[in-house]
Amino acid sequence: MKSDDENSLFNVTRREALGLMGMTAAALTAGCVSEGSGRPGPKAIILGFDGMDYRLVSEMLGRGELPNFAKVAGRGSFLPLISSTPPQSPVAWSNFITGKDPGGHGIFDFIARDPKDYMPFLSLSKVTGSEKHIDAFGLEIPLSVGKAELLRKGDSWWEILERNGVPSTVISVPSNFPPVECDQRTISGMGTPDILGTYGTFSFYTSEPEEDAGVQGGKIVHVEVDEGVVEAELQGPSNSLKKEHPDIMLPFTVYVDEAAPQARISIGGHDVILKQGEWSDWLTLSFPLAMGFDVKGIARLYLKEVRPEFKLYVSPVNIDPAHPSVPISTPAKYSGQVTEAIGPHYTQGIPEDTWALNEGRLNEDEYLVQANIAKNERIALFRMELERFTRASAGVYFCYFGTTDTCSHMFWGHRDPNHPVYDPAVSPKYAGVIEGFYRDMDGIVGEALAALPEGTEFIIVSDHGFSPFYRAFHVNRWLLDNGYIGLLDESLGESGEFFENVDWSRTKAYALGLNGLYINLEGREGQGIVPASDRDALVAELAEKLGAVKDPKGGGTVISEAYDTAKIYTGEYKGIAPDMIIGYSSGYRGSWETALGKIPATLLDDNKKKWSGDHCMDAAFVPGIFFSSRKVDRGNMGLEDVAPSLLSLYGIPVPEDMVGKSFI
Repeated sequence: MKSDDENSLFNVTRREALGLMGMTAAALTAGCVSEGSGRPGPKAIILGFDGMDYRLVSEMLGRGELPNFAKVAGRGSFLPLISSTPPQSPVAWSNFITGKDPGGHGIFDFIARDPKDYMPFLSLSKVTGSEKHIDAFGLEIPLSVGKAELLRKGDSWWEILERNGVPSTVISVPSNFPPVECDQRTISGMGTPDILGTYGTFSFYTSEPEEDAGVQGGKIVHVEVDEGVVEAELQGPSNSLKKEHPDIMLPFTVYVDEAAPQARISIGGHDVILKQGEWSDWLTLSFPLAMGFDVKGIARLYLKEVRPEFKLYVSPVNIDPAHPSVPISTPAKYSGQVTEAIGPHYTQGIPEDTWALNEGRLNEDEYLVQANIAKNERIALFRMELERFTRASAGVYFCYFGTTDTCSHMFWGHRDPNHPVYDPAVSPKYAGVIEGFYRDMDGIVGEALAALPEGTEFIIVSDHGFSPFYRAFHVNRWLLDNGYIGLLDESLGESGEFFENVDWSRTKAYALGLNGLYINLEGREGQGIVPASDRDALVAELAEKLGAVKDPKGGGTVISEAYDTAKIYTGEYKGIAPDMIIGYSSGYRGSWETALGKIPATLLDDNKKKWSGDHCMDAAFVPGIFFSSRKVDRGNMGLEDVAPSLLSLYGIPVPEDMVGKSFI
């Protein structure tokens, strides 16, 4: 895993501390292509609803519950959409952005690995700092500017449109942090970190005695209530201006009301009074670096409980869109303009705090309040840009909504009596949550239909659908049991995360990420032992054996198909792909332990997490949706088909390396 220093956003924010941010901003502030400028011609709007399931949408259409989706289908088309392989959001949306398959854009999973040392890292972007410093006054002062780097490769469709004079607005498309440099109006989406450099780390302060058990996605802080006062600190990122790069800690004080169930919270210059069960507005917080410089973030507080125990939830500290410490928009000033129009808002790429619900720090009702806050902020931004788009003489407007995905992950089990998390005393209350969010999105479609002039190209897509996630398969356990992994200490019988007990001199294959499997290839991996000449035969052997794995609990087939990426991917980056993509049968998925290279004692476990639905199966089991205002009569529709279609709409030649096919 990358070091804390390397992952910290503040390797980049030293630019701000030294007044050097303008060096990067200058490249981004040339201004957007304005309404009515450039080539006149067609207009197109694309709505992206992450995770919307074809089968569920079809059922709701049949019951008359999605009237606006039905209008689009009645005028044009409604088809199933084949997701990417694997059907993961960063992979699928990268197909959408580039018109290529993963071999052409280099994104294969949420998790990638460094073949030299087998260590995993987040696949979408990396943030690095200055390599040269001078020491002065106990500080390390950088001599060059750090940077955030987008790891997705290939031109986006809006870059190609820009080169041909067509304006675009692109709101929060995944796999675009930092946003590619252009003059189009864009906001980064999934992949945008919080100020700790993570995909979202909440903080939970509690006086309740509990074991120091680790939690995923958050930090638990034990506090004492001393005569009605709580003293605590909120963790910020590491301060890379100082030699030891210590975490910046922001102290705060809570004054618990003796008579009423409420408290006053004094943090970062704010005094906030919250009743038990109440959320704060966004608070702008300054994390001091040195010499009068600081970095700003924004957070929300939720006072969960006052007594008998004190419990306070603090959201992940988001990058402040009014004063972003790293680029999150083009032009750079655009995020500030959005903030002036709609107020502070989530910038974190996945704003819904699924891990706080998974770890029991928020319950379902509290989670839904938080998810609706994020949804309503996106709707406000959608409306702002829809109004602007209606005035434009030409161009493309894309807006992404992610709540349909995250809430499907968290509430799928409540609608399925066969799921391990289903509770007949609780689940009926939440069985319709997903459908409720689908109806919300139908309202968005209706607003777009009402605002758009006749003749506007209207496309609606999702990146995949959903399936129940009943059982988790530990791929590395299977590889160990079948002789493909060796251990340094056989007596342990397992290994911790990051392959800590793996003997690479006796390991032929290993799994990492949610769908990937790698051959320990000689000359490519740091300690590879499998000759290149044996690669294809070993992949075929593994595919056959994995396809034969049966679940001892019920006898189900765990893996539908294991794909050889050398056969399914094209493009110049296919060589960095996993050697195999595991396509799970419906109901099964690779375990969380597999994602980070752990080998537990068991082969399969019931999934008892609130994260009860998923899509990281074989793409055949999780079809997404495709709606179009035009009649489209073809099968095998994929997200990669959108980019060449937009180019065709404007008469722009489709690059030869795009694998998608235009439907226009």
